[in-house]
Amino acid sequence: MDSTTRASARTHRWLAAPLYAMMLAALAALLPMAPAHALPSYAQQTGAPCQQCHVTAYGPALTDYGRQFKLNGYVFGDHQPVFPLALMVQGGYTHTSADQPTPPAPQFGVNNQFSVDQVSLFIAGRISSHLGLFAQITYDGIGHVTGWDNLDLRYARNITIGRSAVVAGVSVNNNPTVQDLWNSTPAWGFPYISSALAPSPAAGPIIGGLGGTVVGATAYVMLDGHYYLEAGGYRGLSGHTLDNLGPGADANPHLSGLSPYWRAAANFAEGPHQYSFGTFGLDARVQPDPSQPEKDHYTDFGFDATYQYAGMGSSVVAANASLIHEKQNLEASLAGSADPVSNSVDFFSVDLSYAYRRTWVATVNEFTTSGSSNATLYAPNTTPDSEGYRLQIEYVPFGKVDSPQRPWMNVRLGLQYTSYSKFDGASTNFDGAGRNASDNNTLFGFFWVIL
Repeated sequence: MDSTTRASARTHRWLAAPLYAMMLAALAALLPMAPAHALPSYAQQTGAPCQQCHVTAYGPALTDYGRQFKLNGYVFGDHQPVFPLALMVQGGYTHTSADQPTPPAPQFGVNNQFSVDQVSLFIAGRISSHLGLFAQITYDGIGHVTGWDNLDLRYARNITIGRSAVVAGVSVNNNPTVQDLWNSTPAWGFPYISSALAPSPAAGPIIGGLGGTVVGATAYVMLDGHYYLEAGGYRGLSGHTLDNLGPGADANPHLSGLSPYWRAAANFAEGPHQYSFGTFGLDARVQPDPSQPEKDHYTDFGFDATYQYAGMGSSVVAANASLIHEKQNLEASLAGSADPVSNSVDFFSVDLSYAYRRTWVATVNEFTTSGSSNATLYAPNTTPDSEGYRLQIEYVPFGKVDSPQRPWMNVRLGLQYTSYSKFDGASTNFDGAGRNASDNNTLFGFFWVIL
């Protein structure tokens, strides 16, 4: 979610009745089955420390066990919590190489700002023997908006077909790829946390920008633990519904009809080595002006690969790579323009992490955005090109077998440096006002707490 576009100037809206009803219904289903155990809910449900599921004690990066836990509907474990809730707080200190031209959000300055970026409440756990929930409600400390965040309600069964073991399931969710098992797709890809006050490139594929504005369902199968297939579709939500749920009507992408989604992956293990490669995509039609019949058409094709080493020793190594190619036909957005309506955008990211004793973590990440030339879309430049790298170090003291107060207290402290050699189409004077790409270089000192 740290990669999701944040609203910065909308009036505060409380969660509406439909969201409350959904969450309360989930609570009602979970509470009657719960013996006396503490939080966070998944760790209490399984009786295992957070490091059982996560590469670095806790956080989005999943181990093979964590992927199996999610694949099977969040239902593993002989324990269940009394109150299946968890609280998360993220924030930090943001410094850019040069002051930003204007404050990035109301009530903040142009540089050197401390912020509480988000406060999230999770409702997560087993509802029945085959049904589980991951739901997040977030207060945005930058835009001062409260609303629904990531949602993944899934049902899964284990069946046998001939000699093959199959896990089959259905996910109902509100963010394409939030249901994915690997950390190489947009919803859970690196960086897992970033500053909400730092500049970021404007262009990107639509598959990474629909979180919280759509709802969809996908069906999936995993064959013999190796071959994964998934397909489904998403529909946009009305402006009125988005006002009630928190993102607001201004965030409405105006999807037209059903947007198909697909995913295929091969997953293998050789001793402590885990690796995968796959493909994913989304086909969406967007009607920017609902009063006009013209539509834009986006087709995203993604290709990804992962590697993970988690042996019996003190070292864990993880790598993820992703390439997304987006074909665009912008008959609505570019109607009457002299520029071509057929365009493309490519996004590439690769990251490599090393964790020592699941406590000290270092990550390097390279990223690029490129695309076809279009002066109307990318003025004052002609392309969406951006490129750079990130360096990150973290200290993760809790979440292990011997952690005090396990699993109540989980803390990540880190420093993240983002450097740009090109930003929104140029290395120098990218905004037409003299600002260079390197002026957006950002040092972000962050904290990340889950209780």
